[in-house]
Amino acid sequence: MGNELTTEDQNAWNLWSETRDADAGNVLIKKYMPLVSFHVQRISVGLPRSVSKEELNSLGLMGLYDALKKFDPKRDLKFDTYASFRIRGSIIDGLRKEDWLSRGTREKSKKIEAAIEKLEQQKMRNITIEEVASELDLTPEEVYTTMNEHFFANVLSIDEQLNDQEEKEGSTYAIRDDKTAIPEEKIVKDELIKEMAEMIEQLNEKEQLVISLFYKEELTLTEIGQVMNLSTSRISQIHSKAIYRLRQSLEKII
Repeated sequence: MGNELTTEDQNAWNLWSETRDADAGNVLIKKYMPLVSFHVQRISVGLPRSVSKEELNSLGLMGLYDALKKFDPKRDLKFDTYASFRIRGSIIDGLRKEDWLSRGTREKSKKIEAAIEKLEQQKMRNITIEEVASELDLTPEEVYTTMNEHFFANVLSIDEQLNDQEEKEGSTYAIRDDKTAIPEEKIVKDELIKEMAEMIEQLNEKEQLVISLFYKEELTLTEIGQVMNLSTSRISQIHSKAIYRLRQSLEKII
């Protein structure tokens, strides 16, 4: 996402840094808005369609403006990198504050999880998404979408609990050295990485490619569609199916 600075950009940075000139700020906001669009598209992949992209854009814009206010150009750090953390954090924080997962989706996810448990006990094996869909008279796409949305909601909830715990720990006089690797944590992390690598290898070729392009190469779904000569909606389906399978496998080892 790196962009070369033009003379106008550099002048804008100088003015903004020295005087917080509003016009200079507008120039920089316009230049880095693609960063907001990029993170909105990536985060919205796991969200229901009911979540407005305009709202996500507003949250991302707040993060971008916050980054502009707090960034120190004298530091040896690219603004794109710094702003990305602020933008993504602002969007995630905004999502945490609202229960964007509808009651209907939560109820549907509970029924799906109950059906999965029931069918696995009956058949004594991992069941397919089609079997779950047939059991509940849903389409496979509905099952994928519901479970992925529910999984994302759980990730937000867990992350919020961890942040709350860190704040509580911060109220004591104990200072955690985040740079020091705790042996037990490193072992667990390495084991999880190994397990995830093995799970990804079990995905089919298209699923592996989509996961690699999306999470490693950081392409958008539209860009992946252009690379693979498939529609964006088809790439979204492949991504949802891959994440669902990885989620199911991951839950069994945690």
